[in-house]
Order: sequence, then structure tokens, then C-alpha cells
Amino acid sequence: MQVLEFVLQVLTGVTSVLLTLLILLHKGRGGGLSDMFGGGMSAAVGSSGLAERNLNRFTIVLALIWFISIVALGLITKFQVI
Repeated sequence: MQVLEFVLQVLTGVTSVLLTLLILLHKGRGGGLSDMFGGGMSAAVGSSGLAERNLNRFTIVLALIWFISIVALGLITKFQVI
């Protein structure tokens, strides 16, 4: 059980970093912090529709993997016999 818990912890850490990077790659959509730091200027240079859709798909799949690993870690912690 300790091996499974270690693997899930590593998976959670890796997916957390990758998820952060993928979210930062998304195009800004409005007058938020992205426009304050020059995000509005990149609208003309923005990615194509297909690339943005693929980025969305990768982000959603990675978020689901992250969520499942978090839930599994919580269940292992809750039902762990000392």
C-alpha cells in the first residue's frame, strides 16, 4: 500500500506542475491580469483554433488525472490501518 501511495503522490506532483504550465499556455480571454501584462497584444498573434482545442483537451485530461489521484490519495489516507 505504501508503494501505491508513493506512486500517487509522485503522479499528483507531476500533474500539478504540468497542469499549471498548460493553464498558463492558454490564451487570455478578457480584461484580467493577462491584459495588464501584455496579454491583449498577443491577440493578433494568438494560436490557431485547432491548437487551442488540443490544448483544452490536454488540460481537461490532465485535470481529470489530477483529480482522480487526489481522490485516491484521500481514500487511501482515510482507510489506512496503522
